[in-house]
Amino acid sequence: MKSIFPKVISVLFILAGLNHFLSPEFYLPLIPSYLPFPTLLNGISGILEVVIGILIWTSTYRRLGGLALATLMILFIPAHIHFIQIGHCIPDGLCVDPWLGWVRLLVIQPALIALGFLIAQQAPKPRSK
Repeated sequence: MKSIFPKVISVLFILAGLNHFLSPEFYLPLIPSYLPFPTLLNGISGILEVVIGILIWTSTYRRLGGLALATLMILFIPAHIHFIQIGHCIPDGLCVDPWLGWVRLLVIQPALIALGFLIAQQAPKPRSK
């Protein structure tokens, strides 16, 4: 994997993580109501995205970052299902055509999961002593 690619992914995830704190009103309605403490979950998600971005940036921890990215994207699947269940539209917020909600769930999310595994697989191997 070209060395610039993990850096780009890293920056995108750091920015996305920071956005959880800058615009929580965007994310809170996406958290299914059956999950407790949505504000806390949003904050944890933001922190994890920033940490994952930092891990992917560093070649030493890139493998861990890739695996963490894949895991977090799996954990986000209920939010994407919830978005479809509420009709692809949040009042006074994000509204998309129904097909786009399905593309997020069935194409983009699996691609991000695969991307995490790809980053982990192609990370520099640890040096043996």
